[in-house]
Amino acid sequence: MDTVRASTPSEAIGVHVPSGRIPLSVPELRGNEWAYLKECLDTGWVSSAGPFVERFERAVQQWIGPTYPVAVVNGTGGLHLAMRAMRVQPEDEVLVPSLTFIAPVNAIRYCGAHPVFVDADPATWQMDVRQAAAFLERECEVRGTRPGDVECWHKERHRRVRAILPVHVLGLSCAMDEINILAKRYHLRIIEDAAEAIGVRHGPLHAGAWGHIGVLSFNGNKTMTCGGGGMVLASAKVHQTYVRYLSTQAKDDPKEYYHREVGYNYRMTNLQAAVGLAQLEQLPAFLERKRAIARRYREAFTDLPKITPMPQQEGAAYWLYTILTPGREQRDSLVAALEEDGIEARPLWRPIHTLPPYEGCHSAGPLETAVNLYERAVSLPSSVGLSEADLARCAAVVTQSLQE
Repeated sequence: MDTVRASTPSEAIGVHVPSGRIPLSVPELRGNEWAYLKECLDTGWVSSAGPFVERFERAVQQWIGPTYPVAVVNGTGGLHLAMRAMRVQPEDEVLVPSLTFIAPVNAIRYCGAHPVFVDADPATWQMDVRQAAAFLERECEVRGTRPGDVECWHKERHRRVRAILPVHVLGLSCAMDEINILAKRYHLRIIEDAAEAIGVRHGPLHAGAWGHIGVLSFNGNKTMTCGGGGMVLASAKVHQTYVRYLSTQAKDDPKEYYHREVGYNYRMTNLQAAVGLAQLEQLPAFLERKRAIARRYREAFTDLPKITPMPQQEGAAYWLYTILTPGREQRDSLVAALEEDGIEARPLWRPIHTLPPYEGCHSAGPLETAVNLYERAVSLPSSVGLSEADLARCAAVVTQSLQE
């Protein structure tokens, strides 16, 4: 369960942290959250109907840049809606990294489609675009001549390759310029999972707004939270309209309860949006702190040969600062040493292709880097409210453990 750092009266929201324990990533509730929630309760607008939902959407649109947002119940629901909006159908294939949280891969299966796993790039830890390009050139072909009918197909499996789903992990970003070129060449839809990338920006565009459609998450462990919640970022108004339609049970006539297709109860509540709006007001300061934490860790580990620091990127947000140890034994020893000192840390996700629901799925090539990163990586405490003393304590335990 998420733990909350907050001052009275907001401290009533959340769970008490035992004295001295440093959690991995917890929300920072110190702005207008309490006032906005009180407004919801005072006015009775607590469900998915209410003024804060639209206010939050407008504020996100203003902050992100040119996009069409739809507030949804969580990031996973947003990914499902994005798949539907991009017309991902049963038996289609979708390129997706194996080194990711499981949600985007599950969303592919919700649609009856099949993941094709792509390895991680060893330099950036993001989707290996070169491997994806080699797979498309080697195993796929573009069919059709009429506008609207041109599609990419796997030559041997006779499945349409509908989309590519880059996941921007750990507050870094995928090589979206290259992915856009690749998607255009092979007529693929780009569905971005920007759940961990709030604040990641290159030029005028924010992560989630570089492709056809993107999704943000506001889970309790993210840089900003709604206590849950997510946001679909559509590049076209027509997709925004369709996502909003699906997210409210696909109601064509709410009075007559007429529905043309299967919909979902995925709309964000007014309570979630109220918290999200208050968090968004503080986001610039949150991001500044995240980047400062990353600098402090990087400086602390400069002279430690057993540590490979997190990649640096222009415009990165460093959601969870993550290091590489020499191997799995050192990774496990470090996590244990941190835990013994009351410091929460965790490995990266187990690569999805190694999990029981996805064993035997196809891949674009070898997935060795994903496995290597999983076996060596440790994510360190990175909460916005992490004090300088706690940050120094975390770095000291890491240093001591990896010098032994």
